[in-house]
Amino acid sequence: MKFSNGNRNILRKAALLGLLMAFPLFALGQKKTSSSPPAPAPKPSAPAQHASAPSTPSHSSTPAHTTSGHTTTPGRTGTAAGHTTTGRTGTTTGKTGGTTTGKTGATAGKTGATTGKTGAGTAGKTGATTGKSGTAGKTGTGAPTKTAASRTTPPGRQVSLKGGGTASIRPNGQIRSINRNGMQIQHNLHGGRTISSTRNGAHIVTTGRNTGYVQRSYVSRNGRTYVSRTYVSNNVAYTSVYRSYSYGGYCCYYGYSPAFYYGPAYYGWAYNPWPAPVYYGWGWGASPWYGYYGAYFAPYPVYPTAAFWLTDYLLAANLQAAYAARAEANAQAASNAGAAGNAPAGNDAPAGNDQVASNGAPASAPSGPVALSPEVKQAIAEEVKAQIAAEKAAGQSGGQAAGAGSSGAQQASATTNEVPAALDPARRTFVVNADLAVVADGQECSLTSGDVITRISDTPDQDRKVTVSVASSKKDDCGAGKQVAVGVDDLQEMHNHFQQQIDEGLKALASKQGSGGLPKAPDTTTVASDVPPPPPDTTAAKALQEQQASADQTEADVRKETASAAGGQL
Repeated sequence: MKFSNGNRNILRKAALLGLLMAFPLFALGQKKTSSSPPAPAPKPSAPAQHASAPSTPSHSSTPAHTTSGHTTTPGRTGTAAGHTTTGRTGTTTGKTGGTTTGKTGATAGKTGATTGKTGAGTAGKTGATTGKSGTAGKTGTGAPTKTAASRTTPPGRQVSLKGGGTASIRPNGQIRSINRNGMQIQHNLHGGRTISSTRNGAHIVTTGRNTGYVQRSYVSRNGRTYVSRTYVSNNVAYTSVYRSYSYGGYCCYYGYSPAFYYGPAYYGWAYNPWPAPVYYGWGWGASPWYGYYGAYFAPYPVYPTAAFWLTDYLLAANLQAAYAARAEANAQAASNAGAAGNAPAGNDAPAGNDQVASNGAPASAPSGPVALSPEVKQAIAEEVKAQIAAEKAAGQSGGQAAGAGSSGAQQASATTNEVPAALDPARRTFVVNADLAVVADGQECSLTSGDVITRISDTPDQDRKVTVSVASSKKDDCGAGKQVAVGVDDLQEMHNHFQQQIDEGLKALASKQGSGGLPKAPDTTTVASDVPPPPPDTTAAKALQEQQASADQTEADVRKETASAAGGQL
């Protein structure tokens, strides 16, 4: 068919118009295709779990582990694919120790935003790949804890006695303690015995054969009540005065009251550095106690101040006492064994041998060195300096601070409620002055004169005991570093003895000053305290003998009774 030129022009325009209308439709189809979903992003190596709503962050006392093996695998930290905090800070059930398990209590959840599981408790550590949720945490409120009873209860058995009273028997059959008719008897692990009772208004304490003290009410001055103690040792009697006071609802504590005071100049001479360090020869070389404890105690080579001289003086005095007590206990054990025709009760080790534990097996070796370290001796020297300062202050105030909680800064009042030295936060270091049987790791061990302990708790438990750490001990005793419970009254007596020994040492220094290499001291005259000690109680020695005889009979009765109950012989 032929078209005219006009028709051809019309066809060309129609075709062009069709192309123009088709292009937008094509472009629209292409746009719809490009808006389809993209390819899925790669999944993290470990999917998030329990994506509950975020809650309070974990308060774990143990920081999350960041070392290899304890962090989450890549993608767990939330740094990729936008997973920054999802599901890692909640306290969803099954993921934390809760309030009864684990270290950190109810808020200890997973903190996977950085390093994985943290609040699980020590058994779960913090590794995210372990899957442990802390059900075996060490210190959660529902987990087993080391209670005061487990720390202080020694092995053995308790026996209720006919007619009243109780007895504690060690696993080897040895009597540990008796409480009967107002008399308390305590046996240490080396054969020694302490007896206490109150009769006719007098408190009687026996610590050895015809050795101990009798305490009686003395006087009241300025609203303070004082007691006197007549000590008997080696047939020699002397008297000391103690002020009684209460604290925390308990009465009574007894604080040593000096019989006299020096002038401020002498206390200053004893407290401050001497012009030059002094060498002093003690002359202990041939003494048996010094040879026996030679590995434990060595005196300072020189003395820059009196405080260091006094430190060695009181340590030596305590070690001499420990040696004498062990010798007396061994002699008594041998005597008892000879009379009974058998081995000493309790299998107490002779002096020089390792301690025998209450179950008959050798006690564990000390966990630390058996020598007094320079650090421990320095701590004792600091206590000596503090006591010198306290006595100086007491002397200047007429003795008012002498019986206070040993810091010297406290002033007594008529209504006494003073922190005793045993609990004074300013006093932590104590030198043991008597043989004590305590419990470490469920087994009995000894603290003996010359050992050094550090109080680490300030609040007594229901048995009026506080926790101490053994700072230094002899080879037979509780190992250094062990934590044991010691009675507050025992700590108070340690400090009283410490004060008495410092007074004795100051008196010795006053008599030796200017000789033997010691520098000359200023005026060493003394002034009597406002409560001088009375003459010794002439009935004290007899009271101690009678108490000892009564204790012997009580123990014989208890042995028969407990042996009969056990179906054997103790």
